[in-house]
Amino acid sequence: MLGIILTGHGSFATGLYEAASQIIGKQPQFTAINFPDGMSSEQLEEQLHQAYQETNSGDGVLFLTDIVGGSPFRLAAILSYQHPNIEVIGGINMPLLLEILLLRENLDITTIRQETIENGRQTITSLWHEHQKQSTIDKECSDGI
Repeated sequence: MLGIILTGHGSFATGLYEAASQIIGKQPQFTAINFPDGMSSEQLEEQLHQAYQETNSGDGVLFLTDIVGGSPFRLAAILSYQHPNIEVIGGINMPLLLEILLLRENLDITTIRQETIENGRQTITSLWHEHQKQSTIDKECSDGI
């Protein structure tokens, strides 16, 4: 099973972790590492490395970060260069996290990475866009299509 490490600025990681745990229950090989104000990059790097060791069962570890290019992302990227079978994804959100957690037993790390990026485009929407979808459906039904 893939290990999952959430990381991000402030309390982003634990907030997302707690919300996911509330929705689908506690998950094995799943942890969150915050990067609060005042923590050094060296401290974060040490915590990420320890989390990697704790969540890695040999199938790989997926680092999910808040911002591409931010310190959590960059430090996870450095770890990915040092250890095989690590993927790093930036810009994680709740729908993508839940999908990853539910699919990680059946998919390899490369497939999870590819599907997450493809599905990410579908998880962002607006109320206006959702109304447009409904208007199209209503029009098709009234036209007899």
